[in-house]
Amino acid sequence: MPFSLNKRRGTISGIIFVATVASGATYISQLSFVSALGLSPLVIGIVIGIFYANTLHNHFPPSWESGIIFSAKKILRFAIVVYGFRITFQQIAEVGLHGFLVSLIMLSSTMLIGIWLGTKVFKMDRDTSILTASGASVCGAAAVLATEPVLKADEYKTAVAVSMVVLFGTISMFLYPVLYTTIIEPSSDFLHMDPQTFGIYVGGTIHEVAQVVAVPASIPNTPPEMANSAVIVKMTRVLLIAPMLIILGVVLSLIQNTHSKNGKKIHIVIPWFAVYFVIVAGINSLILYYLNTSLQPYASSIKSTIDNINTIDTFLLTMAMTALGMGTQFSKFKNVGMAPLYTAIAMFVWLVAGGFVIIKVIGALVA
Repeated sequence: MPFSLNKRRGTISGIIFVATVASGATYISQLSFVSALGLSPLVIGIVIGIFYANTLHNHFPPSWESGIIFSAKKILRFAIVVYGFRITFQQIAEVGLHGFLVSLIMLSSTMLIGIWLGTKVFKMDRDTSILTASGASVCGAAAVLATEPVLKADEYKTAVAVSMVVLFGTISMFLYPVLYTTIIEPSSDFLHMDPQTFGIYVGGTIHEVAQVVAVPASIPNTPPEMANSAVIVKMTRVLLIAPMLIILGVVLSLIQNTHSKNGKKIHIVIPWFAVYFVIVAGINSLILYYLNTSLQPYASSIKSTIDNINTIDTFLLTMAMTALGMGTQFSKFKNVGMAPLYTAIAMFVWLVAGGFVIIKVIGALVA
């Protein structure tokens, strides 16, 4: 146990160490040139963590390891639950059937395509395939973090998945504004999208929330409906991570039972933190609903409190990502090869091209 009498001091010291490094990552993410790249403190945290794991790891007390593991496991689950305060069910209703269907189809199709390509075509291991697919299909690094406890995957596999998210999410952030200004907006045929539809395209196909926010901001004279629809569709994808993780846990348990050689049944694993995440999102939705009625006198203080909760939650997620990086050593990467890159490229092509077609088709059907 991490807080047993013989480990308590080391665990607390390890948590403080992770928090200190996460504070540094948060500071770096706020620098203007780093912020312009859309790099979240989560990504910077794992980079610093990986640097520590491969250079300074042996110079720190081994007793701190329990605190690092605690940050990567327990704090991670708690932070994912609290992430629900960023989402409301009203947001889903706001983008309507078009935005919801885009979110659902892009998430499920990208997840299935990524897992199939990773395991069957490029012969990658199951965990890395699922982690890489979850990052591309839902919400980048945060989705990889949320999926890791369901799989109980090694830290280096999480790092591989996050690196793919960072690479292709960053490419998307620079590619989409160019596509819009040079091809999509000037066209008068199938390639044309109005600002709101393009916002749905951005929110439905780009990896990280920060990158989704950055794309409309990079386009001159951006109409507000583009940025609004992009963020709302993106947050709808984030909310769908809960049913995705529950389904994933059930499917993995059933597969293990099917292939069990000793006849011993494995209980179906439900990631309860994903259920709690939805409950928190529901609470946040109720708060928003009552802000216009009985809670209106307290609106300012409630909104400020939720903003503070989200700030703390971002820091806790940064701690978890930093701790995962601290367990990632390059020596474990030697057998990974190019399969994660090939899988990520294929999913990126699907998101950009396949996502465009799906949004057009759904738009025509629900019009």
